[in-house]
Amino acid sequence: MNDIKVIANIGAGTMGHATAMQFAMKGYQVNLLDMSQAALKHGLELIDHDLDTFEQNGIIKGNQKADILARIVPTTDYSDALTEADFVIESIVEDLKVKQTVWQKAEHYLSDQTIMATNTSGLSPTAIQDGLKHPENFVVAHFWNPAQLMPLVEVVPGERTAEDTVKTTVSLMNHIGKHAVALKKEALGFVGNRLQLAVLREAFKIINDGIASPAAVDDIVKYSLGRRWSLLGPIASADLGGLDVFKNISTYLYDDLANNTGTDPVLKKMVDQGDLGVKSGKGFYDWEGDNGKEAILMRDINLLKLLKNDEKHTE
Repeated sequence: MNDIKVIANIGAGTMGHATAMQFAMKGYQVNLLDMSQAALKHGLELIDHDLDTFEQNGIIKGNQKADILARIVPTTDYSDALTEADFVIESIVEDLKVKQTVWQKAEHYLSDQTIMATNTSGLSPTAIQDGLKHPENFVVAHFWNPAQLMPLVEVVPGERTAEDTVKTTVSLMNHIGKHAVALKKEALGFVGNRLQLAVLREAFKIINDGIASPAAVDDIVKYSLGRRWSLLGPIASADLGGLDVFKNISTYLYDDLANNTGTDPVLKKMVDQGDLGVKSGKGFYDWEGDNGKEAILMRDINLLKLLKNDEKHTE
């Protein structure tokens, strides 16, 4: 940890701008690398907006914004961004070949000790680290979107990742105010997305079978499981409820749960008819007009409240 002074941040988009801001807020120099001045300009505008939001909500003070921005150095030059870097975080397109190409190029400019972290949401770290000179330095640091508001970072080793790389990455993520959780080994989708898709698969089956409406499913999760799991998680909740009770339920319920593989038929139908959610104006809900913006605003306001509460407990 003491050896990490300079962060290189590859990608200035939706996730990349937020990770760069998080490191700069903690006092690190951040070299922000992207392929064009336009991309960098957009990333800095996003950072400026997010810092204003943090200031308005008391997460940073008014005199801190300028100092944070001053620690972020935008560049399109690999050498300028990477040569002095002690830790590199990458958030670019979710394409295995693109990530492999970028990392193999980036490694030419790095020291033999620099930790290389990809912010992929599910691609294999073993596959990405293939072809690197120092695969032992490579790891996944999966931030959740919106990265400036969500605390979790999944730290996932590839087959050739050194244990020290995982430990240092976990320590660094916690140091910048995140809640880092290390996996024992990689798995498709890691853990968060596996759980998310398992719940969604059953939710879509419930809707398709006419058991409940999309709004009813959402309310049931929000006002029961969502509240309980946000405090204890599903495993501890099962312990508190009694494992014998859950064992008995599993004997008759498991066989009736969704177990389809491949593309989800409900999702396929929605996508085929062009109902993509907020981006198309319609999904399971009507998102026309300002409905989508209002939902995102409500989500972010409540995430900010939780973030402020997290800050109080770490002071």
